[in-house]
Amino acid sequence: MKTSNTGHNMDNVVDIFTRKTYSALHDERFIRLAPELDGLEMLYSNDSSSEKLYSLKILCWGLRANGEVVGLVPWLNDIVPCPELCDPLNGHWEGYYDPGIDEVFFDAPMHKVIELETAAEYYEVQCESGDDVIQELPDTIGTHAVLAMPGTKRLALVEVVSWCLHYDGSIYAMITDQSKVVSTPVLPGDECLYEAQANENFRYFFQHQIANKIKAEDPEALAAISMLVDGL
Repeated sequence: MKTSNTGHNMDNVVDIFTRKTYSALHDERFIRLAPELDGLEMLYSNDSSSEKLYSLKILCWGLRANGEVVGLVPWLNDIVPCPELCDPLNGHWEGYYDPGIDEVFFDAPMHKVIELETAAEYYEVQCESGDDVIQELPDTIGTHAVLAMPGTKRLALVEVVSWCLHYDGSIYAMITDQSKVVSTPVLPGDECLYEAQANENFRYFFQHQIANKIKAEDPEALAAISMLVDGL
């Protein structure tokens, strides 16, 4: 009877941020990731220029506990499922895109679905804590984390080395603590890595195209970054 009541209560408790029940959120947690290695992209539109479509490289594909497979991209200050991209100022998901064959599609590629389902079955794990790391993928799209520099009006761009999937389904970008580097190159799993989102000075994620423009002092990129600095 106690177990039944617990399940019933979970179905009626709603998260105030997502408006979803905790049982639904549990079913939507990610249990396995697969890197995107063929250059597939996410298409999105922007309210400021709705007649255009923009693209962003997909970092990886994620398998949810409920069996759904979706693409994932670093977006603003988080990593988000592509179909859930719905920001009134910054973009709306419009589909997936294969630039090699100029094709738009809306469901995860079957070969990725098979890869994830097979791997999840083979590597089925049980952990004692939701914080336990069950998988770590190298970053393959040149993601940079933007950190505010305490006491200044400056920002630092730090390369993301890898992404860690925790048992509770959360995903964190891993960046380097330079004071703890023992050997190079820094690889996934290195003890000098820590979670970017856990840093109180973390602000945003940028893919390498924007990061390189900032490093090269591109006027438009610098203008955009100055707006971020003004908001610090």
